[in-house]
Amino acid sequence: MTHTGTNAFVLGHDDVAVIDPGPALPGHVDALLDAIAGRPVRAILITHSHVDHSPAARPLQARLGGVPVLAFGPSDAGRSDTMTRLTHLGGGEGVDTSFAPDATLGQGDTVTGDGWTLQAHHTPGHMANHLSFEWPEARAVFTGDTVMGWASTMISPPDGDLGQFMASLTRLAALKARVFHCGHGDPITDPAGRCTDLVNHRRGRGDAIFGALPTAPTIPDLVARIYADVPVALHGAAARNVLAHLIHLSEQGRVRAHPDIGPDARWEQS
Repeated sequence: MTHTGTNAFVLGHDDVAVIDPGPALPGHVDALLDAIAGRPVRAILITHSHVDHSPAARPLQARLGGVPVLAFGPSDAGRSDTMTRLTHLGGGEGVDTSFAPDATLGQGDTVTGDGWTLQAHHTPGHMANHLSFEWPEARAVFTGDTVMGWASTMISPPDGDLGQFMASLTRLAALKARVFHCGHGDPITDPAGRCTDLVNHRRGRGDAIFGALPTAPTIPDLVARIYADVPVALHGAAARNVLAHLIHLSEQGRVRAHPDIGPDARWEQS
């Protein structure tokens, strides 16, 4: 689990939608059924197919009987051309590889119930098939792991894509929501400010990586330099984030990899 666990949501009064049913743990599914309290369920919605968000969809569906599981697509759906070319880079941390929805939701598609609407927004970056769900009646957005309530999200290529992530933050900020309900952590009551902070954090990290390259040309060098205050146990995750930044800098034409883009490459400023 990330942080203190995954937030699962039951939205509605007379009928409901379930957003991110979470891990396939019997007690967790029972807790969701208690919250549903016998009300009709219109859909089980998945923000993205990581093992702490999507696996309970099928056990819950089996208990409810015939409720559709809706998502953007399987785990590799929505990858950019760059990440499609870089499939060999590994990644795959925590991916629910068996996940496939009953039907797909694209940008702007809606699911409705009695007094509520959920509009899908494709927000890749943390994962290519990531959706966020706007609840216009409450001026709220369910952001999954694109925006979390306690930290910046993990971006591990090729599942994660920093360029997509930055664009998704801009898209979410433009919704002018009153509150973000996150996949992990507490609600965010200054959504636009949080998006700005996350963009600035990533830009600052990218600039630090770029500036360090003349004397720290490999990913291990960069992790040791830039994440010196981070516990060594987290350096593996930090290395994946550094790789994501280097790929993004490469797309911007600011850096080059030798011999090719990858975790073992040597990098230089262009």
